[in-house]
Amino acid sequence: MQFKDIIGQLSTKEKLINTVKDNRVSHAHLVLGPEGFGKLALALAYAQYISCTDKKADDSCGVCSSCIKYNKLIHPDLHFFFPYASTKKIPKPTSKSFAAEWRDFVIKSNYYVSLEGWFEFIGIENKQAIINAQDCNDIIKTLNLKAFESDYKVIIIYMVEKLYHAAAPKLLKILEEPPDKTLFILISENQDQILNTILSRTQLVKIVKHNDNEIVNNLIKIHGLESHNASKIAKIANGNYSEALRIIDNIEDSDFNFENFRKWMRLCYKKDFAGTISFIEELSKSSVGREKLKRFIIYALKSIHFCLFINNTDNEDLLKLTQDEILFLKGFSPFINSKNIFQVAEELNTALFHIERNLNSKIVLMDVSINLMRLLKV
Repeated sequence: MQFKDIIGQLSTKEKLINTVKDNRVSHAHLVLGPEGFGKLALALAYAQYISCTDKKADDSCGVCSSCIKYNKLIHPDLHFFFPYASTKKIPKPTSKSFAAEWRDFVIKSNYYVSLEGWFEFIGIENKQAIINAQDCNDIIKTLNLKAFESDYKVIIIYMVEKLYHAAAPKLLKILEEPPDKTLFILISENQDQILNTILSRTQLVKIVKHNDNEIVNNLIKIHGLESHNASKIAKIANGNYSEALRIIDNIEDSDFNFENFRKWMRLCYKKDFAGTISFIEELSKSSVGREKLKRFIIYALKSIHFCLFINNTDNEDLLKLTQDEILFLKGFSPFINSKNIFQVAEELNTALFHIERNLNSKIVLMDVSINLMRLLKV
């Protein structure tokens, strides 16, 4: 992965390149930002640049032995650790157990990965994934060995907030006093879920949001989309390039959330208990894994906030929505107001919290539905 292949992030690229030029490479970076903004791609481009044997002024060469191995994610001094869960084939896994699958997934995703996409790729959508203590032991063991080819040994921990809380202390000492020529790159989407003792040992690299033009240009250039289709997808993706790729791969997924949200809200407004029960049963019988259900709740939260926005402006261009979504939310928005929006949002956030912790999804959805039936009349 080279810097030139990363969408936007010009100032961040420049800062990282200058750390190498000025010989100021920190031993531990935390790359922080929402999904789909190229955190892993940036981490890999930085590591590849550091290891490149024929560096250019603003990028790795892309053709030396080191770069070729980085492009295939098989460099012997590049090590990945990421969330996973047990499967029938691998009852007691570690990150190393899924190393081949991880390489395939990252390359097929063009380095713009998502946690949901990774879980779907290895078939653990309904499980809670972690990075466990054995991974921490493997990191320590790896760093106690000499580098094979590069000056630096690189450890990339994807979604470090999934590090099991009892395992995290194992890394603190080596994060604070790592062996010479060690580079930790931690990747995260939620700073609040990371231990402060880990945060204090890293240099923060914040990723900025892509603008629509950056995504549109890339969709036209790389994926051959027509301008109007690329613009529509970029608007829905709202800066999330991983989401834009998901929409291209499976346009039905983008319709799933809207259709079911519209149906759900209509049932709740009418206080149709029988219809709501049937809706929840139907939703549970469909191929909706836990991660997809979480994304549905997140979509509902965003839609509620869009309702409040619609109530206070007539500028539809500011809404990152399709015309069907705008039409529905315009009709629905009068029932979301300053008297109930905070309670509605709290109910949906509570449902999201419970689903993340493996509570029975039917019970969670029924509970939030009953509360919404009351709140939509406020």
